[in-house]
Amino acid sequence: MCGRYSISVSKPELAKYLLENYKIEVLPEAITLPRYNVAPSEDVIALISDGLKYRVGLLKWGYIPNQNQIDDKPLINARCETIDKLYSFKGSFLERRCILLADGFFEWERSTSTKTPYRFALKNRKIFGFAGLWSMVKDKAGNKVYTTTIITTKANDLVSSVHDRMPVILTEAKAKIWLDPSLKDSEALKQILIPYSLDDLELYEVSTKVNSAKCKDEDVIKPIKKST
Repeated sequence: MCGRYSISVSKPELAKYLLENYKIEVLPEAITLPRYNVAPSEDVIALISDGLKYRVGLLKWGYIPNQNQIDDKPLINARCETIDKLYSFKGSFLERRCILLADGFFEWERSTSTKTPYRFALKNRKIFGFAGLWSMVKDKAGNKVYTTTIITTKANDLVSSVHDRMPVILTEAKAKIWLDPSLKDSEALKQILIPYSLDDLELYEVSTKVNSAKCKDEDVIKPIKKST
């Protein structure tokens, strides 16, 4: 699963990335950066497309299927193997796909008596996108709430040293395919939901501060310095 990630860039850096890759010229004021420890239930930065242009905004991390009530248990992940079959996801899989922007994610190694956190990032430290789904539900007051989930796949050989699942990371080319609302071919879509190349990823141990979703400072993403 993917239960914590980072987007540790500045707002100008994100603006530059969005302009160059998606021709988005204005960032919503509600977007704040950097964010070193993004956790479920928080608003997360997401991209969608209407087929003519891309838009960036905030979605609540914790997907609620459209047909359910806002107080149902939110789903932070969706397995790529079953998203076209499960009633909770298959509608959004064909109609409401999104990209969640990040520059790293965390997993915990569980083979010892204590859980050791690691951060995974691109070797070039660039921004990337997780494949996601979104939905719209209404709260008890009738207000619209837009929710999202991150799609996971089997881990590549690097991530599997820590965990057996990883978020689906998309290249820019695959991200544009994923966001294309005219694409309804389930098999074609699932073909891009594969483990990211391990040659482009790296991992390093980080502080157990990341264990607390309340800890939001930069120490969360810094490598642990090993004593010699």
